[in-house]
Amino acid sequence: MDFPQLIPLHMLANLLNAKLEGDPQTLVKGLNEIHKAEPGDLTFVDHSKYYQKAFNSQASVILIDQKVECPAGKALLIHPDPFEAYISLVRRFHPFQPSSSMISPSAIIGEGTIVQPGVFIGNNVVIGKNCIIHANVSIYDHTIIGDRVIIHSGSVLGADAYYFQNHEGSYRKLESCGKVVVGNDVEIGALCAIDKGVSAETYIGDGTKMDNHVQIGHDTRIGKNCLIGAHSAIAGVTTLEDNVVLWARVSLNKDLVIGKGAVLLATSSVSKSLEGGKTYFGAPAIEARIKWKELAALKQLPDLLQKLHSLLKD
Repeated sequence: MDFPQLIPLHMLANLLNAKLEGDPQTLVKGLNEIHKAEPGDLTFVDHSKYYQKAFNSQASVILIDQKVECPAGKALLIHPDPFEAYISLVRRFHPFQPSSSMISPSAIIGEGTIVQPGVFIGNNVVIGKNCIIHANVSIYDHTIIGDRVIIHSGSVLGADAYYFQNHEGSYRKLESCGKVVVGNDVEIGALCAIDKGVSAETYIGDGTKMDNHVQIGHDTRIGKNCLIGAHSAIAGVTTLEDNVVLWARVSLNKDLVIGKGAVLLATSSVSKSLEGGKTYFGAPAIEARIKWKELAALKQLPDLLQKLHSLLKD
């Protein structure tokens, strides 16, 4: 998330009542998670095991929970609760804006686009040309949709990321300030949910098609011309490269990369990144040709055990 304008670091330190280490005149352009941070961004870290990941990120400013040696080229804001401090910045610079109408006056809708009755379009949404948005679709604030996109009834684009921190026996919500970006010629089935990025964007590439009841988690990036079957669930920060096919009820864990042209057969469950150009099946998913051999061998097991039992009796 970018700030409306560049903010000197000393101003952020004053807002947060945080101790500053580094150049107080450092200009901060926005907020981002560690894995999405860019030069000029502020990110946060509140556990020592993630310090090096934060220090090695592109972020210019690290909001951190204790004093440490300031890495070269970076600045630190030291605060006892970086999580809560980060959220306070999100709320200040990206506050929730209530809507007073079904289609926000700030929304931009392209020529030839059809919006059916009951559609909600939030603030600062951009929709391209010749789209069809079917009844009862909800498009949250700041979503960007390309040309010739079809979205079927009941789908939700831009809901908050499912991101909570366990803190003293309860869960704190990490406020989302990202968005959803949908390319051209995408089709989204009925009752799909595409969550916004925590601080960046969830992206759906040109030509991708989704069946009904598909869940896309925060900060996920889906390439061009992918097919995603009904009831598939893709966790956050996962990448599908171009031309990936997920058949029905495929589940993908977070932080994975599914290579270009990979095919996941129905009901597969994926716990690690997969190489492109191959077909996979199972839970956990492995190459389908290997899985079929395993299943064939398993089917013979009762007969083998019976023969072994007979030999032992003799």
